[in-house]
Amino acid sequence: MQFKELVTEKLKNQFSDSIVEVTDFRDDLSVLIKKEKIVEVAKFLKDDGDLQFAMCKDITAIDWATRKKRFTIVYQIFSLRNNFNLRIKANLDEEPWQIESVTSVWPGANWYERETYDMYGVIFSNHPDLRRMYMPEGFQYHPLRKDFPVLGIPGSLPLPKVIK
Repeated sequence: MQFKELVTEKLKNQFSDSIVEVTDFRDDLSVLIKKEKIVEVAKFLKDDGDLQFAMCKDITAIDWATRKKRFTIVYQIFSLRNNFNLRIKANLDEEPWQIESVTSVWPGANWYERETYDMYGVIFSNHPDLRRMYMPEGFQYHPLRKDFPVLGIPGSLPLPKVIK
């Protein structure tokens, strides 16, 4: 049995009611789960003796803008033991755009969740220090959202003076 089949089988056995979709495109395994189960699934993937997904490599969001499920949160995780990447996804279908933080499972997810919060406005509940990383605290917009103008909002952020 290939490792990706083992991952799929274990997830389906443990979380059959929470798995929405499993896709394997160009040898890239992706699992869409219900957002309410993100911490349980993450903990299982990390703690299972055969899987050992000990590293969270990245977290980001996709803004679908016009879809009912506007945001998809994407987790890139890695099993050092098995040299295997796995993508976990969860759709956010209602405001406030919110999902549970996985920092209790992967402490390194802290910065990725903060970045996603700053750029997309997705709230990670129970995050230990959810604040902006790039934009000033008082900035009311989220630059990677599809409704944010490409050229920015004039006057929304003071720019440094040009020194000649």
